[in-house]
Amino acid sequence: MRRFGSAQPVDDCLTAIPYCERKDRAIPSNRPNILLITSDQQHFSTLGAVNDKIHTPALDRLCNEGVRFDRAYCPNPTCTPTRASIITGMMPSEHGAWSLGTKLFEDVPTIGGMLGAAGYFTSLIGKAHFQPLASRPGMESIECEPILHDLDYWRNFHGPWYGFQHVETARMHGDESHVGQHYAIWMEEKGLANWRDYFRPFGPRPEGKSDDNDYWKRENRAWTLSEEFHYTRWTGERTIAMLEQAAAEDRPFFCWSSFHDPHPPYIVPEPWASMYDPADMVPGRLTPGEHEKNPLHFRKTQEDDEDWWRNASKGEAIHGGHGHLYLEEEKKKDLACYYGMVSFMDQQIGRILDALDRLGQAENTLVVFTTDHGHFLGQHGLVTKAIHHYEDLLRLPFIVRHPGKIPAGKVSDALVNLVDLAPTFLSTAGLEKPGRMTGVDQSACFCSGEAVRKWSITENHHGTTHFHMRTYVNQRYKITVYRDGEDGELFDLVEDPGEVNNLWHNPDAATLKSKLMHEFIQAILVSEPMRMPRIAGA
Repeated sequence: MRRFGSAQPVDDCLTAIPYCERKDRAIPSNRPNILLITSDQQHFSTLGAVNDKIHTPALDRLCNEGVRFDRAYCPNPTCTPTRASIITGMMPSEHGAWSLGTKLFEDVPTIGGMLGAAGYFTSLIGKAHFQPLASRPGMESIECEPILHDLDYWRNFHGPWYGFQHVETARMHGDESHVGQHYAIWMEEKGLANWRDYFRPFGPRPEGKSDDNDYWKRENRAWTLSEEFHYTRWTGERTIAMLEQAAAEDRPFFCWSSFHDPHPPYIVPEPWASMYDPADMVPGRLTPGEHEKNPLHFRKTQEDDEDWWRNASKGEAIHGGHGHLYLEEEKKKDLACYYGMVSFMDQQIGRILDALDRLGQAENTLVVFTTDHGHFLGQHGLVTKAIHHYEDLLRLPFIVRHPGKIPAGKVSDALVNLVDLAPTFLSTAGLEKPGRMTGVDQSACFCSGEAVRKWSITENHHGTTHFHMRTYVNQRYKITVYRDGEDGELFDLVEDPGEVNNLWHNPDAATLKSKLMHEFIQAILVSEPMRMPRIAGA
C-alpha cells in the first residue's frame, strides 16, 4: 500500500472542493450510486491489511482498490449519537440524539431524505438504533419492546423512515432477548419457525441474574444458531436484494448496509466460532502505572469498587462505568470470537461486492466501509466500550472505493470524522450541503488524499455532570476536557502512540495545553451550524 495524504490542509476546514473537482453542480444524468457498509464497535486494527492475525479478504480487496484512512474518528463513542450523525451531518449536540437512551426525532432532515428527493432509491438494511428501548409520550420509539416483537407490525412497515424509502431492521446483538422486527420475519420465511429457542427469553432476566454481568459474557461462544439464519447473513442477503431492486428500476441508489457485529456479546455460529485459536490471540494490556496520571475514574476501572461507580454516575447508565478486571484467558477467548464475527461479516461484504460486479454497478458506485465506534479488548486494562477516550475507542477502520475517481491501493493519514459522510454523499450526488450540516465534504480528500480537516472532535455525554466530555484531536495531539473538575487528558500521539503518558498536569506541557485549548475553542466556533447565510444588514 502506498501512503499519501500528508499535504497541508486548506485554511477553512468547512470548505471542500466539489466531488473530484466537479465544476457543474447540476445533478449528472449518470449519478453515482452510494453504498455505505458499516459494522458495529469494530477496532481499527481488525483488517487483514494491517493485522496478519485476522482474515478479511473482502475488506482487504477494498483497501487494494481504494484508499484506507488511518485517522478516521467517531463523533461519539456510542451507537445512537454517532448513527444519527451519519445520516444528519450534524454533531450529537446539534441533532439532539446526544446519548444512548435518547431519540433522533423524525423531523430532523437526513441524507436519505435529501437523496430520495433527488431521485435516489434509498434503503437501510440491518441495525438502525436511532431510538431507545423505551417510550414515553412525545418521545415514542418503535424500536422498543414490545413493538419490536410485534411481527405483524413490521410485516406492514418498511418505511419511509428517517428519509429511507425502504427499511429492514433489527435491534439486538447476539442472542439478546430484544430480537424481532424484519430479521425475525426473515428467519420464519427461511423455515426457522422456532427461532425464539435460539435467543434469550423475552421479558425480565431470571431472579438473581444481572443484565450488567451477563451483557457481554457468554460461557459458550459458539452459537447453536446456524450461520444460515444469522443476522449477518440476513444483512448481506437483503442488501443484495436492494441493489438488485435499484438496478431493476434503473435508479441510482443510496444503500446503508448496517451490520450488527462484532459488537458484544461474544457469540457466533460455527465455523466462525472456531476459526481462530484463543492461544494465538494477543489481547491489549495495561501498562503498569499508566493510570496514575489519569483522572480517578481511570484508576477505578482496575478495582471492584461498584459503590464508587454507582455514586459517581448518580444512577445514570454509564457505558464503561464499572470495574474492568477480567481474566487474560477469557480475553483471549473473546478476541478469538470477535475476530470470527469480523470474518463472518467480511464474507457477506464479499458477496455484496460480487453483486455490484454482477449487476454492472461497481464502476459507478462509491463504496464506504467503516464502523460507528471502536472497542477495547484489554487495551489500558479496559474491556468493551467505555468513557475513556483512547484511540482504541475513537479511531475507526475507514475505507473508500470508487473506480476511476478514487486512487487504488493508497493509505492516507488525513483526518476524517463520520459527521462528514452526509455532506460528502451530497457532493457525490452533485447536491449542495445545507447550512445546518456541520460535517465537512471529504470528496476532495477521498480523491487526492489531501486533508480538508485540521482537527476532529468527539463528544460524549451520559446525563451526568462529570461524565460529559469532549475530545479534540489534531494531526499530532489529543486533549480531553470534562464539564467539571480539574482533570483531563493530553496525549502526544507521535511520541506516545500508546497513550500511556498523560501530560495534562505536566508543568512542561502548560504552553502546549494552552495552545490546544485555544485551537479547541476555535474549532467549536468555526463549526457552528449556519442554517442560512446573512442576507441583510438588519
